[in-house]
Amino acid sequence: MFEWKSWLLAACLLGSVSPAVASGPHAALVKGVSGGVSIVQAGGMRAAEAGSRLQVSDRIVTAPGATASIVFRDGSMLTLGGGADVHVRDYVFEPRAGRYAFSLYMQQGAAIYESGKIGRLAPEAVEVETPQATVGVRGTRFLIEAG
Repeated sequence: MFEWKSWLLAACLLGSVSPAVASGPHAALVKGVSGGVSIVQAGGMRAAEAGSRLQVSDRIVTAPGATASIVFRDGSMLTLGGGADVHVRDYVFEPRAGRYAFSLYMQQGAAIYESGKIGRLAPEAVEVETPQATVGVRGTRFLIEAG
């Protein structure tokens, strides 16, 4: 379980970050980390830091007590609490072609999700799955806990 005070502080700080839409093939950028946060890729594991790029198929793992704030290219935001393990399964943001996909699998931990453009333009394309449930996004913000 995570400490709510630090969790809410991280969520408030994330809300004050303007989500810049970056060019390139990455799905998201890590905007901030506190404590031990790792990115697991096919080629191994590396420490996450502000500015780290996330690709489709990456996993983000936070140590107990750590937090990470992530901004996807469409402006969707994800704040992870300690002990989280999240896999970016799919991400497509191509508004000119009308192609959208946002799929995360949260093995454990807690997160706050806030919709970006995909959630507004194609809410049916957003899916967050846990071992117990699948969440289809129809709102703009929610807290999810898995494990």
